[in-house]
Amino acid sequence: MKKWLKQIYLNNFFFYVFIGILISFTLAYFIPALYHVTWILFYIFIAFTVIDFVLLFTNQKFKASRNTPEKFSNGDENPVTVTMESGYNFLVHAKIIDEIPFQFQERNFEIKKKLSTNKKETLKYQLRPLERGEYHFGKLNIYISSPLQLACRRFIFDEGEMVPTYPSFIQLKKYDLIAFSNTLMQYGLKKIRRIGHTMEFEQIKEYVSGDDIRTINWKATAKRKQLMVNQFQDEKSQNVYMAIDKGRVMKMPFNGLSLLDYAINSTLVLSNVILKKQDKAGMFSFSKKVENRVASERRTSQMQKIMDNLYNVETDFFESDYSRLYADIKRNINHRSLIILYTNFETMDGLKRQLPYLKAISKNHLLVVVFFENTELDEFINKKADDIQEVYDKVIAEKFAFEKRLIVSELKKYGIHSVLTKPENLTIESINKYLEIKARGIL
Repeated sequence: MKKWLKQIYLNNFFFYVFIGILISFTLAYFIPALYHVTWILFYIFIAFTVIDFVLLFTNQKFKASRNTPEKFSNGDENPVTVTMESGYNFLVHAKIIDEIPFQFQERNFEIKKKLSTNKKETLKYQLRPLERGEYHFGKLNIYISSPLQLACRRFIFDEGEMVPTYPSFIQLKKYDLIAFSNTLMQYGLKKIRRIGHTMEFEQIKEYVSGDDIRTINWKATAKRKQLMVNQFQDEKSQNVYMAIDKGRVMKMPFNGLSLLDYAINSTLVLSNVILKKQDKAGMFSFSKKVENRVASERRTSQMQKIMDNLYNVETDFFESDYSRLYADIKRNINHRSLIILYTNFETMDGLKRQLPYLKAISKNHLLVVVFFENTELDEFINKKADDIQEVYDKVIAEKFAFEKRLIVSELKKYGIHSVLTKPENLTIESINKYLEIKARGIL
C-alpha cells in the first residue's frame, strides 16, 4: 500500500474540477437550487476519481528505457531516445520527465505523448554538451494518466546512468573524407597548385616521353648509355604536432564553447586528416608546463591516444609560459616538424612578449600560429552608433580588430605562418592551412 501511495499523483484537471465544485457550493449559498445539483456533481467527481485509480493500478505492465550514445560529442547535437511500451488496454497519456545531467541546466524538461495499447513508441530529443567530462543522468520518470486524466501513476526507470563527453568526434566523421573528395570548395577548402616537386628520391628509371628533362641523371645515363632520369615521390610521414595553449586566454567563451574546446575539437579532426594523408600526428598542451603529450606516430591506435588525451585537457587559468614551450620543443622534437599552435593574442603587446620564443621555434620547425577573431567585436563594429558614447566604443573596437590584423603582418615578417579565424570556422581553416602546406611542399 505504501509503495502504491508513492506512485499516486493528482493532475491539474483534478484541482480544476474540485475548485469548480467549491465555487458551485459557494454560489449555492445565494442560489439554493444549486445546492443539491452540486452534491450530485461532487459524488460523480469522487466516483470518477476512484475509477481512475482503479484503471491505473489494476494493470502493472508498463515498460520504458532510455537509450543514450556510448559517449557524447562536445559542441554537437547528440540524440537520446526513450522507448516505451504500454500494457494498458486503453489509450494513455504519458508525461516524460527525464532527469538530464545538471550541466545542461534544463530545469523544466518535459515531453508529453499519447500511447496506444501493446505498441512500442519511441521519442527522441537532442542534447548539446558544452564541456567535456562525465554527464550523469538521474531517474527517467514517466507519469501515466487514463483518458479521465484526474490522477496519474509514476513509473521510474534507468536511474544513475553516466555518459562521458569527448571532443567532437561528430565533426571528425563529417570531415573524414573531405580532404580526398572532389567537392572541397563546398566546404571552403582550397585546391593549391603544387610549385615544383618534393626532393624525396624514389628510384632511377629510363627516360620516357613527357619526363622532366631537368631530372636527367647524367652519371647513370653515361653508365647505361641511354637517358636515365631520377624519379621523385611525395614526401610522406612528416611530423605534425598540434600545440594547444590551455592558459587563461583560451577560456573565453563563444556560442557556449570556450576557445580551448574549439581548439580541442579542431585538433581531433585535423589529426584524422593528417593520418589519412600518411603523415604522423602528435599533440600536446601547455600552460605553466607541457602536458598531455602524444608523440607523433602513424599507428592505427594513434587517434584513440589523441582522443583520450584531449578528453583530459582543462585550462588552469595561468598565463602560458612560452619559454618552457620552446625548451620542451627543442628537447623533445628532434626532426623538423609542422607545429600548429592554437592560442589567442588580443594585442600587439601580448604578441611581442612571446615573439622571441615563437621566432626561436620557427628556426627549426615550420610554425603556424592559429588565433581567433573576436566575433562579438565585429558585430559591435557593424552596428550603427546612436550616440557619441557608442561612436567612441566603436573606435576602440575597431582598434582591437585592427591589432589582430597587425599581428598577422608581424608574424609574417619573421616567416611565421598564421591563421586568423572565427571560432566556428576554426576546423575548416586549420585543414585549409595544412593542405596548403602539403600542396606547396614547404615543410
